Amino acid sequence: MQQAIQKKSSWLLPDGIEEVLPVEAQHLESLRNQLLSMFACWGYELVIPPFIDFLDSLLTGAGHDLDLQTFKLTDQISGEMLGVRADMTPQVARIDAHNLKRECPTRLCYAGTVLHTRGDPLEKTRSPMQLGAELYGHTGQESDLEVICLMLETLALAGLQQVHLDLGHVGIYRALAGQAGLTGEQESELFAVLQRKAKPELKELMANWDIASELKALFLKLPELNGDQDTLAKARIIFATANDEVKQALADLTSIAEKLAQRFPDLAISFDLAELRGYHYHTGMVFAAFVPTVGREIARGGRYDNIGAVFGRARPATGFSADLKVLSALSKQSFQPEKRELIFAPYLDDAALHEKIRDLRAQQQAVIQQLPGQTGGAEALGCTAVLAQEHQNWVVRPLS
Repeated sequence: MQQAIQKKSSWLLPDGIEEVLPVEAQHLESLRNQLLSMFACWGYELVIPPFIDFLDSLLTGAGHDLDLQTFKLTDQISGEMLGVRADMTPQVARIDAHNLKRECPTRLCYAGTVLHTRGDPLEKTRSPMQLGAELYGHTGQESDLEVICLMLETLALAGLQQVHLDLGHVGIYRALAGQAGLTGEQESELFAVLQRKAKPELKELMANWDIASELKALFLKLPELNGDQDTLAKARIIFATANDEVKQALADLTSIAEKLAQRFPDLAISFDLAELRGYHYHTGMVFAAFVPTVGREIARGGRYDNIGAVFGRARPATGFSADLKVLSALSKQSFQPEKRELIFAPYLDDAALHEKIRDLRAQQQAVIQQLPGQTGGAEALGCTAVLAQEHQNWVVRPLS
């Protein structure tokens, strides 16, 4: 009995860890190749960060939010703490800052598996395949616009429809917090309340804090500033007494939304000025894409100008990422597996046969050679043709 239980459990995978079977793997790889090819057409160069890295590097900048999501282990050679990457963004920032050291704008992209200690409540997986693009070395809204457009083109190429884009700007909250002179503890507490959209708690905080009444009023209005284009007009009235940083953030949001509407007339755009996604590392624009069939964002990104500082160069940066597995699953219905001829070759110690098989494979044709004593022949293996000898030559014949 014990042996039977052990044998059965050997087939199981850890929670949140999945295998990808042939048809799904073909779809996933096809989509990955198409997307990376598109990124290349936009000038984004592919990089491949290491799967395991020093923990300090992984938990730098954006990585601090990933501490609980990172698997940790001790390096048996150096004795240092290592981590299995839970997000490739800090690693790509290091490549830009420390290895490439370019002065001009640098565009980098990546695609690879990351590992999380805990799965997403909705998706459950702990091994997403992270696909992303990062643009370093430019501070203007134009680079934010480029990255958002690339994200939308990514979703379009994946065949996703009815995409909804949500825009925000963490600079608004940062500027208000600075104007109010909040302590680090107050800023963190207020951040948590705003993320929960907990209006009663927010009112209680404002009642107990010794800050200017006009700033209290602005913080209380933040959770209400979400919705369509009218949100920005409403925000401009509410923030009329705020500092220039807030007004500039609103101006940037307005400008980018207008340009996106011109380029993507059918795109649904909304705004949420209390959305502080990635607040601990984002410094400006934040954005996320949604589709009706999924209860969470399917791609997200934003500006994070300080992430490279620890690597020696605090270059301005903006980027986005998505889970390629999610994109593949959502676009599965539109995928048609590649239909190619599969040729069955007999098992013979024949030089001419071996030469013919090599030639066919060199021409990108698929050939399966029979193994001695195997179970099942050409039809069982799904072959569509066979190699047969004809007048001392080996020729391909359709499987009748």
